[in-house]
Amino acid sequence: MLKDYHAPTVVHPSIESLKPPSKSFFSALLRRRRAKKPSTQIPFNLPKGLYMYGDVGSGKTMLMDMFYDTLPSNVTSKTRVHFHNFMQDVHKRLHAMKMEHGSDLDAIQYVAADLAERGSVLCFDEFQCTDVADAMILRSLLEGLMSHGVVLVTTSNRHPDDLYKNGIQRASFIPCINLLKTRLRVLNLDSMTDYRKIPRPPSGVFHHPLDRAASSHAEKWFRFLGDMEGDPPHTATHQVWGRNVEVPKASGKAAMFTFDELIGKATSAADYLELMKSYDAFIITGVPGMTHRERDLARRFITFIDAVYESRAKLVLTTAVPLFQLFMSSAEIDDALEGGRKTGSVKDAEDHEGVDDVMRQLMDDMGMNMKMLKNSSLFSGDEERFAFSRALSRLSEMGSQEWVERGLGMEHRGGLDEKEGWQRVRSRWREDSL
Repeated sequence: MLKDYHAPTVVHPSIESLKPPSKSFFSALLRRRRAKKPSTQIPFNLPKGLYMYGDVGSGKTMLMDMFYDTLPSNVTSKTRVHFHNFMQDVHKRLHAMKMEHGSDLDAIQYVAADLAERGSVLCFDEFQCTDVADAMILRSLLEGLMSHGVVLVTTSNRHPDDLYKNGIQRASFIPCINLLKTRLRVLNLDSMTDYRKIPRPPSGVFHHPLDRAASSHAEKWFRFLGDMEGDPPHTATHQVWGRNVEVPKASGKAAMFTFDELIGKATSAADYLELMKSYDAFIITGVPGMTHRERDLARRFITFIDAVYESRAKLVLTTAVPLFQLFMSSAEIDDALEGGRKTGSVKDAEDHEGVDDVMRQLMDDMGMNMKMLKNSSLFSGDEERFAFSRALSRLSEMGSQEWVERGLGMEHRGGLDEKEGWQRVRSRWREDSL
């Protein structure tokens, strides 16, 4: 049990112990006795971790946040981080180690010790593996963390057996799956209700179509969320891994981009995560509808939506089409509808899993439902189907009055005390996760 658990002191392996044996005969004769290779044996008293999985809006992140905030007092160090952020940090550390000590160094164990020093309880949000580079190091990394007494708690959209499904060299990833199933308790949180989509009063942050009112809509929100007097609108530059990310218009904690300026360029998750450290609100204008021909743009935009949601920032959009058509054209929706009718997934009077009133009405008008969309052949794989569904769910929540007003110090929500309280919570969350 965690309340009785005291993590061991983290001992870093020596650099010498992480180097491969020399193949030179003379080096072998002259060198001193080789440093002992670090052990990855997991302590017998390490409490079992927790692996919670389920569909979008099933409450995984909420439960993990509650767990994190109520850890017993004997847990003196803890870390909560989005899995994508975590792996970005790991690869950065591995790259730095190999640049300094050579590419033949087994840097994973050293990095694992570094990370273990940050917290004896490590909470991941959205554990997934879609990249072969991640797949090849995850087992050694997680085993290294556990060997230093780190308890893992994570959320995911799928059972461990379904991680990295159909991935390159998946057989090499199976030991990681077995490690997760052995050392973590696997808990299914699937629910028929997407709690993020329980109807809430809309805030009006999303505007379509791209008419004359769209520009005034964006400018109004930029002025409201920015600081026009203390920090007049200006350009800004942020560095990510040696590259510059330009912000065309910033004021206070608000940043404004056109869709092409942010998503149309070769930006990545690392760029979006860096922006989240500097801004609390984002105004994105000119968002087009994206068909299968613009799948790369859609994936990039979904990654941005996830970053905004995870940082609890505010999002204002002007879009060419209604939200539910952002990732599917009318023709694609018609094709999906026809396929749904043939398979029986589209039925009369079928509900839409708790989408907000506006979206439900729009979907009803077209005979759509979320199950049909997620099962559509338009999506290239399970991860893409889940990401699409999650993006709609998160946009629905971020469009609520509750989401937008939180932390603004509105009088009916508690005024200055509410604003300062939310700033402390968000500041602590950033320290833990970014």
